[in-house]
Amino acid sequence: MKTSFAAVLTALSLLSAASVATAAKNEEPPRIPVRDFFKNPEITSFVISNDGHWLAYLKPWEKRMNIFVRPVGGGEEKRLTSMKDRDVAGFFWKGESVLYVRDFGGDENFHVFSVNVKTGAEKELTPYAGVRAEMVDDLRDVSDSEVLLSHNRRNPEVFDVYRVNVKSGVEKMVAQNPGKVAGWMTDHQGKVRVAVESDGVNTRVLYRDNEKQKFRPIKTLSFKDSFEPLLFTFDNKRLYVSSNLGRDKKSIVEYDPRTDKEIRVVYQHPDNDVSQPLVSQKRKLLTGAMVVTWKPNYVFFDPQREALHRRIESKLPDEEIRYVSNNKDEDLFVVRTAADDSMGAYYLYDAKKDSLKELAKLGTHLPAGQLATMRPIQYLSRDGLVINGYLTLPKGIPAKNLPVVVNPHGGPWHRDVWRYNPEAQLLANRGYAVLQMNFRGSTGYGRKFWEASFKEWGRKMQDDVSDGVGWLIEQGIANPKKICIYGGSYGGYATLAGLAFTPNLYACGVDYVGVSNLFTFMKTIPPYWKPFLDQMYQMVGDPVKDKDMMQAASPVFHVDKIRAPLLIAQGAKDPRVNKDESDQMVAALRKRGIDVPYIVKEDEGHGFRNEENRFEFYEAMEKFLEKHLGRR
Repeated sequence: MKTSFAAVLTALSLLSAASVATAAKNEEPPRIPVRDFFKNPEITSFVISNDGHWLAYLKPWEKRMNIFVRPVGGGEEKRLTSMKDRDVAGFFWKGESVLYVRDFGGDENFHVFSVNVKTGAEKELTPYAGVRAEMVDDLRDVSDSEVLLSHNRRNPEVFDVYRVNVKSGVEKMVAQNPGKVAGWMTDHQGKVRVAVESDGVNTRVLYRDNEKQKFRPIKTLSFKDSFEPLLFTFDNKRLYVSSNLGRDKKSIVEYDPRTDKEIRVVYQHPDNDVSQPLVSQKRKLLTGAMVVTWKPNYVFFDPQREALHRRIESKLPDEEIRYVSNNKDEDLFVVRTAADDSMGAYYLYDAKKDSLKELAKLGTHLPAGQLATMRPIQYLSRDGLVINGYLTLPKGIPAKNLPVVVNPHGGPWHRDVWRYNPEAQLLANRGYAVLQMNFRGSTGYGRKFWEASFKEWGRKMQDDVSDGVGWLIEQGIANPKKICIYGGSYGGYATLAGLAFTPNLYACGVDYVGVSNLFTFMKTIPPYWKPFLDQMYQMVGDPVKDKDMMQAASPVFHVDKIRAPLLIAQGAKDPRVNKDESDQMVAALRKRGIDVPYIVKEDEGHGFRNEENRFEFYEAMEKFLEKHLGRR
């Protein structure tokens, strides 16, 4: 490594020597089968109906996650969907119907379907081939029979808004995209009154007082500025916005669109972005916010909402609580416990009775007390930037000279967070330490940290990953000869870049739907991403102006430097990272006489959703790591 970190890292690290020693005292756990980490849960994703009478949830049927319902007070369970090729991707209640979304073989062209709970009658609401649909407003407080959807049937590059009857499927356009609108927002009466327009570099926020008016621009910004309308104030006159204008961190502010003025700061955090308000639709007020530091935290503005939270906390002591859904009267809440070493459980809380009922405990097939702990860490990059991350250490094994799997996240404008992670748990159970880092560009740490990633693919962003490895080695945790890098999407790119640009650092790599060639990646993005292509040119690189830089950062042009064994996995219908990205890499390596294990699934897209495909990939990865890092 180019820089010595020892002097500053001892002070920076949240992982003390004492905590490492403590982690090593536990008895080594049994070897848990791979499939136990990645099989579909027996039951999950509980959502209560608006009237509080029904619970909907997902359960396996024919190896796929399908929607089931049952009365809240107990009674017979009923299956609503019969998916055999793909899992249900998401669902929500609408009156006496449940609406769900699915795609086709991983193409991410999501369609919306409605199923009546009482009759079982099903209706496809977006029956258009090759179209992608998105939810704009479920109109929960406006109508029991209509929703607002957007789709790109008229023009593959843009999305228009339609009011759709969930029973008949009849749709009526309520907002036609003039060509550059990337997002829509409604007021509390379901009227489309805000649009966010982008030419890829500049953003314009458009506003109208009612749907009879034409939209007018109220704010023009660089894409580097963040001004995200969240919801209207409850008199429908002003907006709550997540904004970093005039500040580094995103804060929730109240904004007047008529005067273009920020009225007040509702909540801000000194170290992290804030963009998730807590809302009481019944009482018509903001009750708090969620902010993600090293883990999600609640901040309450409303004494009544805080009191409810404290009552639930008293019934679930020492548990992290997440709110999943509630009925319209806001007296029944589905909550879930969260942890790093447990899949948690679902509960139904009755506020009137102050009673808590367990709905389901997840992961009961995993041995209690045998999963690993995810610990927050910090280290300095070589240019002095503080990098936050997480370290998962194998349980019952001294945290010294361990084989390591480095796992940079996808995005790259995303972040890792403290949570149960089946990949990290599998790897730790096999005796590997797992390092995850929020390298520069990761979201949640402010504008400067995000902008520090621009045109740094394979450069400073990759240095942040490498410097994390250097930190582990200097701490004595990592065996420098037994370090593997694994990631998906951008993490797959970071894997290829790590093997190509720091070939002496890694003993092996696993690339999962990763980018190999920045030029072809830019050319194969989905049509609805094309309005943002100029933005990608500024953030990643311009194929003409930055040709040399992009070629230097594209691993496919540097396969001659790769020495470590590599496993690649790819979905054939991936719309984000085209299969050609993996094909190029495999072909280039095989041309050099290097055999690259290559897993391609024809029924998958950007990651493997089908259970049997997950099993095959992670079992192959397990054998690959055992071969090159050793077996516990």
